[in-house]
Amino acid sequence: MAWAPLLLTLLTYCSDADDGSVSQPVLTQPPSISVSPGENVRLACTMPSGYSNPSYRVQWLQQKPGSAPRFVYHYQASNSQGRGTGIPARFTVSPDTSNNLWNLVISGVQAEDEDDADYYCSVWAVCIQHSTTLRWRSDTKRSLCRQAIELHPVTPG
Repeated sequence: MAWAPLLLTLLTYCSDADDGSVSQPVLTQPPSISVSPGENVRLACTMPSGYSNPSYRVQWLQQKPGSAPRFVYHYQASNSQGRGTGIPARFTVSPDTSNNLWNLVISGVQAEDEDDADYYCSVWAVCIQHSTTLRWRSDTKRSLCRQAIELHPVTPG
């Protein structure tokens, strides 16, 4: 039963609702934006009201046709943000917290082969930036926050 306090602490930390439940925010993005080379573009990612940063980290991914998604930028707070390897400084995130917007800003958009891509925003709770390992008896279970709350108590035996 030594793990019960740990699990309870994890559940409390991961909870974002008054009743202790955990929910996933649904993000919205405009379907497409057309710009000319050299222009600045702001790609909006809207998080529903009731979800707050820095409880959540927003990240942006870029996917070019025929390629795997590439990490572009993450933003949690002004002192906790950064761009992916090889991503130029003209990519930044400009939050508008009063409107729950987490905008990816691309300054001086480059020609088609450079910046023409699909851009995705995603979010995860701070408590699941990294997966958590929970141990009962000799069993090891890899778990994310949402899965952790669905675990049933294990009776030592």
